Amino acid sequence: MNPLYLIIPFAPLLGSILAGLFGKQIGRRGAHTVTILGVAVSLVASILVFQDVMAGNTFNGTLYQWAVVGKLVFEVGFLIDTLTATMLLVVTSVSLMVHIYTIGYMEEDPGYQRFFSYISLFTFSMLMLVMSNNFLQLFFGWEAVGLVSYLLIGFWFKKPTAVYANLKAFLVNRVGDFGFILGIGLIMANEGSMNYTEVFAKGNDLAPMTFPGTDWPLLAVACICLFVGAMGKSAQFPLHVWLPDSMEGPTPISALIHAATMVTAGIFMVSRMSPLFELSDIALNFILVIGSITALFMGFPHYSERHQACGGVLHIVSIGLHDSGLGCVCLPRCHLPPDDSRLLQSAVVPWCRFGDHWHAS
Repeated sequence: MNPLYLIIPFAPLLGSILAGLFGKQIGRRGAHTVTILGVAVSLVASILVFQDVMAGNTFNGTLYQWAVVGKLVFEVGFLIDTLTATMLLVVTSVSLMVHIYTIGYMEEDPGYQRFFSYISLFTFSMLMLVMSNNFLQLFFGWEAVGLVSYLLIGFWFKKPTAVYANLKAFLVNRVGDFGFILGIGLIMANEGSMNYTEVFAKGNDLAPMTFPGTDWPLLAVACICLFVGAMGKSAQFPLHVWLPDSMEGPTPISALIHAATMVTAGIFMVSRMSPLFELSDIALNFILVIGSITALFMGFPHYSERHQACGGVLHIVSIGLHDSGLGCVCLPRCHLPPDDSRLLQSAVVPWCRFGDHWHAS
């Protein structure tokens, strides 16, 4: 295994630990130095891994076996392919820019070290989600991103509106995550595995099965449950209501959530699960409808600058999910407007997969 695979997620984690636990000892300069250095190292490693993947080298393997229950194996592992390598570049590059911007934005804030620890931990969580090769690790990254976003949105915890906003985001995402874990449970119970490769290989076995006690296609139910999780993370109708309030946190949080992590996590998950979604027309149509509704209504003029900014983000992200419903795999690409008074917006470049080849649509 290439040692760069370990450096990518754990360099930001190390920076987060140093800034969080030893913030008083190393001071403000030390806190931003170690976290920015960790993310910068992760970015350089991501670039090298991307070049390696473009040269035809991929990886899918287990790093650590946590537990074995009967035939079910719980493990930590990495899947490095074109989709992963592209997302690694997006997450680490945007995160590095946000870290650097934060030095000036949070200069006078008393929670300076704590803030850098949180955003670096946020980056680690997203990287673990992106690099996972099994549903257990995907769920760990999924929940870790949600937990740290709760801490970041409510960073100014003495401000009542910030406390309300982080609770709202947390609770709305719990609704989505409930569907997400149900989808994982259905797949695990019927296929006896949590590894992507094994699950995708057995996908055709799920297609003719029905949900117990009904005539509903089991695969469609599982895929829709998974997508409900994406509706929460990517703020799709009707679980979009938390996103405008998330701007109660410091501006760098809005940038990180909207551009690099939370909002694009749902699209990444749908893209990663495309071998399953492609076997269910019902699930694809559901994604198409939800993406279209959100894109339509978020494209309308809004009554405040905050809602207008979030509406613009959701409009473009929803177009990406609309394309996923048409059988396309979406790779997020971030556009960073220079005006620091507005959040960093995300855009989505739809890619269609035919066989083992990727084509821009």
